[in-house]
Amino acid sequence: MSLPYSKKVIELFLNPKNVGEIENPDGIATEGSPACGDMVTVYLKVDKESLKIVDVKFKSFGCASNIATASIVTEMVKGKTLEEAKKISWKEVVEEVGGLPPVKIHCSVLAVDALQAAIVNYEEKMGIQKEKESTDENLIRKRLRHIIDPNTGKEIVGSNVIKKIDVKDGVINIILNMNEENQFANSIKEEIIEKLRYRWDVKEVNVSFERKNA
Repeated sequence: MSLPYSKKVIELFLNPKNVGEIENPDGIATEGSPACGDMVTVYLKVDKESLKIVDVKFKSFGCASNIATASIVTEMVKGKTLEEAKKISWKEVVEEVGGLPPVKIHCSVLAVDALQAAIVNYEEKMGIQKEKESTDENLIRKRLRHIIDPNTGKEIVGSNVIKKIDVKDGVINIILNMNEENQFANSIKEEIIEKLRYRWDVKEVNVSFERKNA
């Protein structure tokens, strides 16, 4: 049975706006995973004086709702300040696309989450984030909660992928319960580092692997 998509969702799915990558983006974030069916990466260019989003693009892997909501989010925030963009909610996104089937509401949440994470990425790079919460194990787990292990399709937080997290004097050491030769090991490592390296109180992020017995 086909889902009751609005005309605007279908139009944006067929002709999405702002698709692609920004070379050397000021802010970038990925939410979701192909293993789970939907993924969105958002790229930002920000004017450093006005803190306005001067360009924004996205790459999407997923259904019509995933593409449509990511497209409309980029249209909604272009030209807005970071503070204005932070206020956009998934409910507003759903309204802008003319509604979504209940089973696809999560796509609007995913698009907004990716936008917000890209803004945080920029603010942390520039050292202008207002949040000054100390980086401890709980915060690290929160930051990593949406990283997916493509081997299983499950989040690395809450599964057995993360064996140990240690934080001391600004140095984060994370041990993963994964073979270093695993085809996804390096990409997971890079994503972990990207989500933590710009924290205001983080000096270094080290990710190592514990080989499993053959």
